Parts: sequence; structure tokens; C-alpha cells
Amino acid sequence: MPERLTGDELRAYCLEKAGAWPDEPWDGDTVAKVGDKIFAFLGASGVGLKCGANRDEADELVATYPDDVRKMAYIGRAGWNTVQLGGAVQDDEILELIDASYDTVVAKLPRRLRPA
Repeated sequence: MPERLTGDELRAYCLEKAGAWPDEPWDGDTVAKVGDKIFAFLGASGVGLKCGANRDEADELVATYPDDVRKMAYIGRAGWNTVQLGGAVQDDEILELIDASYDTVVAKLPRRLRPA
């Protein structure tokens, strides 16, 4: 069985994105930001991502992977989910979800804060 994506690899992938930088807005919780906005909540066993424009879109992913994708506490109503690593969601799909979360956040940034 091939090795699966680790939390460290996931963090590195997020931080390789143009303009991305790590922050720790809450003690012990690392996030990846672009401009002044979070696009990923980085955990050792999962990642929190913007998975749709609204809760209905994000719920499609929860319905597809009920054991490995959950609505995030507090910000879930805005389309944020937690995706577990090493589960039913394949690594390439997790990377695509990271790309989509990043793209969604960048698109909402003022032009002056968008990466070149």
C-alpha cells in the first residue's frame, strides 16, 4: 500500500502556494494564509478548507465521505469542512480541495493583496 499524505507534506504543499504564509492566530493552531485571509487550517491528521461557496455546496463533500469529512465548528455554515488524512478521500482530491480553497480565498482578496 502506498504511503499517504502526511500533515507535514500537506503543510508544505499549502505554503508553496504564491503569497502563502503560516500563522498561529490561536495558541497551538497553525493556519495557512494568503494576504490576510486563512485558506487552510493545518492539523497533523486533517485539514480545514473552504469547500464551497455555501453550506449546501460543502455538504456535498460531507455526503460523499461521511466518515472522513465534517462540517467545521463555528465557520462551517460558511462552507468550511475538516477533511481527514489517510481516509476515503484520496490524496490527489485533498490537494485539489486545497487548490480550490486557495483560489476561492485569493479571488475575494482586494487586488492589492493578491499574489503576483
